[in-house]
Amino acid sequence: MKEKAFLAAVATRQRSDQWSAEESLAELAQLAVTAGVEVVGKMIQNLPTPTKTHYLGQGKLTEILEVRSTVPFDTLIVDDELSPLQQRNLEDFLKIKIIDRVALILDIFAQRARTREGQLQVELAQHQYLFPRLAGQWQHLERLGGGIGTRGPGESQLETDRRLIRQKIKRLQEQTDHIRKHRDLYRQRRRKSGIPIVALVGYTNTGKSTLFNTLGRADVLVENKLFATLDPTTRRLRLPDNQFVLLTDTVGFIRKLPPAIVTAFRATLEELSEASILLHVVDASLHNAVGQNQVVENVLTELDLQDKPRITVLNKIDLLLDRNHAWTEAEAINTLSDTQLPIAENTVLISAAKGWGLKRLLEIINQVLVENTTPWTNPQPPFSDIQ
Repeated sequence: MKEKAFLAAVATRQRSDQWSAEESLAELAQLAVTAGVEVVGKMIQNLPTPTKTHYLGQGKLTEILEVRSTVPFDTLIVDDELSPLQQRNLEDFLKIKIIDRVALILDIFAQRARTREGQLQVELAQHQYLFPRLAGQWQHLERLGGGIGTRGPGESQLETDRRLIRQKIKRLQEQTDHIRKHRDLYRQRRRKSGIPIVALVGYTNTGKSTLFNTLGRADVLVENKLFATLDPTTRRLRLPDNQFVLLTDTVGFIRKLPPAIVTAFRATLEELSEASILLHVVDASLHNAVGQNQVVENVLTELDLQDKPRITVLNKIDLLLDRNHAWTEAEAINTLSDTQLPIAENTVLISAAKGWGLKRLLEIINQVLVENTTPWTNPQPPFSDIQ
């Protein structure tokens, strides 16, 4: 039986991004569905800032209790990161499990990680998230029941105090450092081979994995869910001039990406620093494509990658064309001109699902590599495909 959850968000008077509270709550609902939860209701409260003690105001908390008396649910998911005090007070008042946005994202990562590397990184992020929430909240690493927010370290009940958690975090950091060194050896081999790396980046669920599968003839999992793929994958790709590059698919970004995830996945994200080109994949069919685009730009800036050679790939153009009855690239660009999406020289319109525009994309990759890298003459990489 699916866990049932009610969603809540606070709409502040001054928002620093291009997302409305409604759009953010809709994305939270997508995250909940991805985690395997049935959403039974939503609520937005307008406040200058979330309350320091309960996140929501007293009136809305009473309203949630009234809703629960008619529409049963066992979890409240809020669209921000809660302080330990806020979470404890909400649990005491509502007598149900409380999950914030960060815990929800971490839970999805715990479900999606398939490789040992990914599992270690998620476990480290979970422990770093839980560590400040131990005191006065629960004696063991457990929530108010099973389901979302309890996978990974929460179910083990092995760490019962700060000292043991600190030791666990240290061990996980040592293991992730080992992964970083292992990845660095791969990068050294790639640098010696002289083969350029083309890395896919973008907001989650923009079609990166579909594009990767199409170009690299791979079989990475593709689903219409957030974070359908988590572990990085690399394949060889032949360009129009018969030269090879390495095409790498990386974890998707998301608004309010937990700092613990960015820290834990540093070894994976370092792959981007080695790339000769970043292919920034944008879902051009979305109403808030500009907002998603800005989130990715902010993360790339945070990783000091803002000056890396870039190709903007406006994906899912088939959905936009069908909706607007435009069937040529010129008409599509004209349609996009009012969206404030970046339409620059190195911008390509494609449909990864239908195979539209991929020839043009490969040509531009070829062109940008010639302009930004030293010539490479290795027709065959000296190693096999890497996952």
